[in-house]
Amino acid sequence: MKYCSTCGHPVEQKIPQGDNRHRYVCLSCDTIHYQNPRIVAGTVPIWDGRILLCRRAIEPRYGYWTLPAGFMENAETTIEAAARETREEALAEVNIEGLYSIIDVPHINQVHMFYRATLTDGQFGAGDESLETQLFDLNDIPWDELSFPTVRKTLELYLEDLKSEAFQVHVTDIRYPMPARK
Repeated sequence: MKYCSTCGHPVEQKIPQGDNRHRYVCLSCDTIHYQNPRIVAGTVPIWDGRILLCRRAIEPRYGYWTLPAGFMENAETTIEAAARETREEALAEVNIEGLYSIIDVPHINQVHMFYRATLTDGQFGAGDESLETQLFDLNDIPWDELSFPTVRKTLELYLEDLKSEAFQVHVTDIRYPMPARK
């Protein structure tokens, strides 16, 4: 950030009085510009025991497989955001079954939230942000071609829970990019 969105004058990073973190502060009007983590919401969409994945048609990670997910918009809930992203990326309608994973990613200022979901009618396709979509048998997940560590972690947790037939909400974090699975 270089300029104040309130008055247009330059800003500098400093710790405002009474605060404990660096913030962008306007040199002219003293407005403090807070920057907070962004929320990514998505689903783990299931149909007939298979997981629906999308091959990304956008950067970052163009061409890699992902769960349908994206940034939450203002004036929507996380459930609405997850369902919307699934509709936009996979042209699929889902029944949300419950919150599944919350993964803090502090080194990129994001929080990723995934919901367990079932496709309502088994229909899906490739939205504007997807090259293709595909239902994967659990043994055929393209682990070496997954887009993000949060997607990998959520899928790993899902497979573990599926074995025990007990789904719970997982709260974890990824502080640094994880190495690729061998």
